[in-house]
Amino acid sequence: MDEKVESVFREYEARAAREAEGMRDGLFKRDDVLLWVGPDTGALLHRLVVGSGAKNILELGTSYGYSGIWLADAARKTGGRVTTCDVAGNKQDYARAMATKAGLEGFIDFRSGDARDTIPTLKDGIDFVLVDLWKDLYVACLELFFPKLAKGATIVADNMLRPVEAKQDALAYRRAVRAKPGVASVLLPVGSGLEISRLLDNEGL
Repeated sequence: MDEKVESVFREYEARAAREAEGMRDGLFKRDDVLLWVGPDTGALLHRLVVGSGAKNILELGTSYGYSGIWLADAARKTGGRVTTCDVAGNKQDYARAMATKAGLEGFIDFRSGDARDTIPTLKDGIDFVLVDLWKDLYVACLELFFPKLAKGATIVADNMLRPVEAKQDALAYRRAVRAKPGVASVLLPVGSGLEISRLLDNEGL
C-alpha cells in the first residue's frame, strides 16, 4: 500500500480516536461521527476483492469513505472500479476529498441518493458488494442487486453482530441471503460481524 493511502488511513484513525472520546463526553451525535468498519474489516475487504479479482464493485453506504478507500485501493490492483451510494451528500463530499488525497479518485464513482433508486440503474455483472447502510434496508437492497450479480460474486454485509439494536434486521438479512439459490454464506466475528456470501459459479465454486 502506498504512502498516500497509508497517510489517509492515519487521518481516519486519528479522527476515530478523537470522536470516540467526544462521544463518551456527549460532544457528538452518533450520525456525525466516523462509524467506520475498522482496519481488520477493511483489510479483509481488500483481500477478498484482490483475491477474487473483482472489478465491478458496489458499496451501499459511503458514509465518510473509510471502507471505500480499502475497496478503491483493491480495485486499482484488479483494474476495477467502485460504485458507492449514500443519501448524505456532505458525507460523500468528505469521502471524495479523502479519495483524492489517497490518489484513488479515479477508481470511485460516487452516487448520491437512495440506494433503492440507484441499484436498478446499474449494469449487470456486479462482482463484489459491501452492504453497510441503514440496517432496515439490507433485505430490500439484496432483492434489488441480487439479479445483477455475476457468477462467483461476493457479498459482504456489515453489522451482523453489533450494534445490538440492529439484531433483528441483521437476522432478517442473514436468513434472506442464505435462502437465495446458489449461495454459500458464513458469519464471521470480524469487526462488528460480517456475513460473507458467495454466489456459486456453474462449477459450484
